[in-house]
Amino acid sequence: MKKLLTIVAIGLVLFTSQTVYAKGTKLKKNFTPVKVETPARPVGQKDVIQLVAPKLETVRVGFIGLGMRGPGAVERWTHIPGTQIVALCDLIPGRASGAQEILKKAGRPEAVLYSGDEEAWKKLCERDDIDLVYIATDWKHHAEMGVYAMEHGKHVAIEVPAAMTLDEIWQLINTSEKTRKHCMQLENCVYDFFELTSLNMARQGVFGEVLHVEGAYIHNLEDFWPYYWNNWRMEYNREHRGDVYATHGMGPACQVLGIHRGDRMTTLVAMDTKAVNGPAYIKNKTGKKVDNFQNGDQTTTLIRTENGKTMLIQHNVMTPRPYSRMYQIVGADGYASKYPIEEYCLRPAQVDSKDVPNHEQLNMHGSVPEDVKKALMDKYKDPIHKELEETAKKIGGHGGMDFIMDYRLAYCLQNGLPLDMDVYDLAEWCCMAELTRLSIENNSAPVEIPDFTRGGWNKVQGYRHAFAQ
Repeated sequence: MKKLLTIVAIGLVLFTSQTVYAKGTKLKKNFTPVKVETPARPVGQKDVIQLVAPKLETVRVGFIGLGMRGPGAVERWTHIPGTQIVALCDLIPGRASGAQEILKKAGRPEAVLYSGDEEAWKKLCERDDIDLVYIATDWKHHAEMGVYAMEHGKHVAIEVPAAMTLDEIWQLINTSEKTRKHCMQLENCVYDFFELTSLNMARQGVFGEVLHVEGAYIHNLEDFWPYYWNNWRMEYNREHRGDVYATHGMGPACQVLGIHRGDRMTTLVAMDTKAVNGPAYIKNKTGKKVDNFQNGDQTTTLIRTENGKTMLIQHNVMTPRPYSRMYQIVGADGYASKYPIEEYCLRPAQVDSKDVPNHEQLNMHGSVPEDVKKALMDKYKDPIHKELEETAKKIGGHGGMDFIMDYRLAYCLQNGLPLDMDVYDLAEWCCMAELTRLSIENNSAPVEIPDFTRGGWNKVQGYRHAFAQ
C-alpha cells in the first residue's frame, strides 16, 4: 500500500511539474504569431489619411450592379441635391432598364445604360463625365472594379465587403494613394441611430476609458439565399472559411476604439464550429451531399489593440437566431448595448443631474430607466442625425441609415472634406476574411494584423465628422 501511495505521489509531482512548465515563460518566450507580409509603400506615394479632393459642385455618379442593393441606392440618390445620375450598368439588361424607370419616376434625366456585356462596367468607368463610381455587385468583383475606376480618375464607393483578400486590399490602398482618389466602403451600420449616438457619448467620455467592444453579423439567411444571383453568397461560404462578412460588426466597434486614429489592431485569434446547416441546405435544394463545405456555422474572433483594448466579433448566417450586430461598448465608467434591447449602464457620477432625470437612482449593475436613456440619447444625438434623421426615416434604407451614408458621401465630395470612412477603414474591416481563415486553419493560432496605414495610425486622434469641422 505504501509503495502504491509513493507511486501516486511521484506521478502527481511529475504531472504538476509538467503543468507548471507548460504554463511557464519558456513557451511564451518562443511564441510568435502567424505573420503576413506588409508590402512597402511604392516610391513616391504617401498615405491618404484625411484626404481631401477638389470640391464638386455637382457629384456625377455611375452605378454598377443593379440587383439586390443597387436599385435602392439609385432611388436614394434621386433625393440628394447637387447630384446627377449619369450611367447605370448591370450584366442583365432588365435590371438596368428597371433602374432607369426609377429615374423617370423621380423626374430625373435618363441615364446611359450599359448591360449584356461582362465588361460593360469598364466602359462606364472610362467615361469622362463621371466623378464617382458606386459599386454594388457580388463580392468577387468589388476590388477589381474599384481599382479600375480609380485608375480612370474616379472616386469609388464599394458595397460591403469591398475586398475579400489581402492582395485585393493592398491593391485598393495603393491605387487610392497613387491616384489620390477616395475609396470608401459603403458600411451603413456606422450611421445607425443608436450606434452613432453611443459613439458620440464615447467620444465625450460618458463611458470613461473604453476597454472592450463587441460586434457581429448574426442573420439567418436561409430565406434569402435564392435571391443572390447564381446563389453566389452561399457558394462563397461553401468555398471559403472564416469571417467572410465582418464589416457590419467591425465598423462601429473600430470607430469607438479610434482604429488608425490613435490605436490600431495588432493580433487576432479565430475559431469556428463545424459546418452543419450549409451542407444541409445544399443537399435539401439539390439532393447532392456536400463533404467539403468550408465555412462553419459560427465564427468567433478575438482582437487585441496596440493600446491594450480588446474586440469580440462574431459571424453566423446559418442557424436560427434573432438578428443581431451584438454592438456593445464596455468602458471603465459605463456600458452600452444595442441587442437584444438598447440599454446603457453608467456610473452615477458620469451623469449630469441637470440633463438627466432620476440620476440619483442609477446603479452600476442595472440598465438606466427608459426616461434616463431617452434623455441621454437626446443630449448626445450626433450632429449628423440632428441634420438628417427626419428626412432619412422618410426616404428609408435600413431604417434611414443607408440614406445618411449616401448623403454624407455626397456632402463631403461637394464640400471638399475628408470622408467619414477611408480606404484604411475598408482594409481593417475587410481583412478579417483572410486573417480569420489563417488563424482557424492553423489551429486557432494568433495572427498579426498588418498596419495598413504603414506607420500613419497615430497621426490623427479620434473620429471627426464633417459637420463638426
